[in-house]
Amino acid sequence: MLTVSAPAKLNLVLEVLERKDTYHVIASIAQTIDLCDTLILQPGDDLNFSCSEPSLVEDNLVIRAAHLLRERFNVRAGARIHLEKRIPWGAGLGGGSSDAAAALQALNRLWAAGASAKQLESLGAELGSDVPLFLHGGTVLIEGRGELVSPLADHPAMHVVLVVPASPPPSGKTGLMYRRLESGQFTRGQFARAARFALERGKRVPEELMFNVFEKVAGDVFPGLEWDRSQIEEAAGTRIHLAGSGPCLYAILDSEAAAESVASRLSGSRHRALTARFLGRARAESSGA
Repeated sequence: MLTVSAPAKLNLVLEVLERKDTYHVIASIAQTIDLCDTLILQPGDDLNFSCSEPSLVEDNLVIRAAHLLRERFNVRAGARIHLEKRIPWGAGLGGGSSDAAAALQALNRLWAAGASAKQLESLGAELGSDVPLFLHGGTVLIEGRGELVSPLADHPAMHVVLVVPASPPPSGKTGLMYRRLESGQFTRGQFARAARFALERGKRVPEELMFNVFEKVAGDVFPGLEWDRSQIEEAAGTRIHLAGSGPCLYAILDSEAAAESVASRLSGSRHRALTARFLGRARAESSGA
């Protein structure tokens, strides 16, 4: 039996540089955090998949990753795969992509398929634009459509409060948000470059560089998000950021005690509040994700 963790991520910077015919070119700095799903894998004659959240079983990226790896590397073995969900889904935290990356890496070991790191990245890019970043973990620079991933110096350790609305996001919300972007909202990668420079000097990414282009359209897609933001800012006493394509909002804090205090004030029927901390590359690799 093989048990691996699949961490969530935050986009500390998320810029769109231009629109191509079928995709957008991005520049992003992402950070994995220790809020994780868990995959439990066992050898089997066929592929069988189960999940602690029944609504996520159909067409899950985990089983698609398993089929893709088996087909491309002529694997005859099967596996029984169970996914324990802890990362809120559809919230902008990349849980599904992380699960797929963890499945690729774990099944490559379980089956002794022999796929190289580059080959796994290529398979990940076929599954989704966020999958390759999770094959690295820690702090990474993401370019192109998401398939170009460069490891960066680990961000200094920080704690975060994640606030997820209780109401589910609209179907296809990421594509909807991309379609709402206008060319005047595109940038030139200046936020990602400046944030990378700070990291190379051993500094945290300054709050003023934590740009997310989806902030410009999130209020139209997620009703009530600005009210949520004001409530969280009041409780946290710091700037609030949109996680990926949302609707999760997060605040970065210096201590676990501060994060726990804010989360306890924000949890309720309207929100689910969680705490986490930044996950460095060494810890991400040791987790197996």
